[in-house]
Amino acid sequence: MIFIGIDTGVNTGIAVWDNRKRSLESVSSTEIHRAMEEVKHWKGVAEEAGTKLVVRVEDPRQRTWFGTENMSREEERKRLQGVGSVKRDASIWDAFLKDLGVEYEMVAPKRNATKMSHEYFCSISGWKKRTNEHGRDAAMLVLGY
Repeated sequence: MIFIGIDTGVNTGIAVWDNRKRSLESVSSTEIHRAMEEVKHWKGVAEEAGTKLVVRVEDPRQRTWFGTENMSREEERKRLQGVGSVKRDASIWDAFLKDLGVEYEMVAPKRNATKMSHEYFCSISGWKKRTNEHGRDAAMLVLGY
């Protein structure tokens, strides 16, 4: 099976895990429309290989705490605006994946290990190439499946 992890946001994290090889095939971040094209590509790869594709998307709509206490009104407004943006992205992913006809799961943020250093991520994943926070967060949605 091929698993794809998606970390929603302006910089959409996307990671691909091949459970037959037990390895990450890619870890990166890009714009939402490019990430969607990559999911379509991997759907074709999975179909050609006669295997299943499963997409796991971090869904901030399932988050109930946003850490806005002790912020100025302006900081709080900006934080909540960003939260609204990633919630909208999650809705777009939900509709896109449903229309694409692939199996997918919308994952609550609290169910994913995030914000880890590059060094720690490499030590647990075996990944040796460059990463950023968004790609690592996406990879943690699928690593080890």
